[in-house]
Amino acid sequence: IKQNYPNLVDKNYIPNYTAGLTFFIAVAATNLFHQGNWQRVFAAKNNLILKSSLIYSSIIIFFIVFWMGYSGLISYSLNSKVNPDLAFFDLILNEKNSLIIIAILILAMSLTLSTIDTLINAISSLIIVNGDQIAKTLSGKEIKNKANLIILILSILVFAIASKGYSILYLFLLADLLCCAAVITIFYGFFNKKINSKLAASSIICGLTFGFLFFPSQDFQSSILVGNLIPIDKFSTFVTTNLLFISFIVSLIVPFLMISIYSLRNSFK
Repeated sequence: IKQNYPNLVDKNYIPNYTAGLTFFIAVAATNLFHQGNWQRVFAAKNNLILKSSLIYSSIIIFFIVFWMGYSGLISYSLNSKVNPDLAFFDLILNEKNSLIIIAILILAMSLTLSTIDTLINAISSLIIVNGDQIAKTLSGKEIKNKANLIILILSILVFAIASKGYSILYLFLLADLLCCAAVITIFYGFFNKKINSKLAASSIICGLTFGFLFFPSQDFQSSILVGNLIPIDKFSTFVTTNLLFISFIVSLIVPFLMISIYSLRNSFK
């Protein structure tokens, strides 16, 4: 890394920090909406076991993420044109060892199937418990069959999208943007009952809209606002090199400001 791209391990290189914060924000916001995580939380026997499991899993995850991130730096240093989605695999499959390829294939399939299983259970439980709030037809004794049908339709749509070969990382980042726009409104709304559905919807839509203006294109070199609506040379280097970070920050700040202004106005009435 020091030989080919020393800036990647330079403590004064700002994009290193903004990249870390970007993915911390994205993963934190997204997992707050991950029904599978909440199912595990509520399945804990008691608070002591819940706290212990969160502490131990956090420590384990820290080393896994550190290892994956470091392998990404090495992979990029060896090949700057590597696909970010496949940087880890590009590195460990560099020698084209058959045993390693088979092992990675089995582990990757196991991971994918485990994740799909969690998501299917999560979506099914949401439909069964809250189906009547979505549509009146999603109620009654046949709701389990209706939930299975909805899961089947969603699976077909997912298969159709996956067959197009889009960047998995880019699709994840789009989902992260939506979660960033919604996270403050949704979770603050649990504690402040004065936030009505109209304010919640408008704050989420505004956060998503303003964040999407800075959300980078697939080459991460421009966005709708930066480089298209406004020439890229009108922006500072910090903006042009940290579009994803700014996109997530804006999608968080806009709903927060809207809710804060609404709360202040109500307090003066």
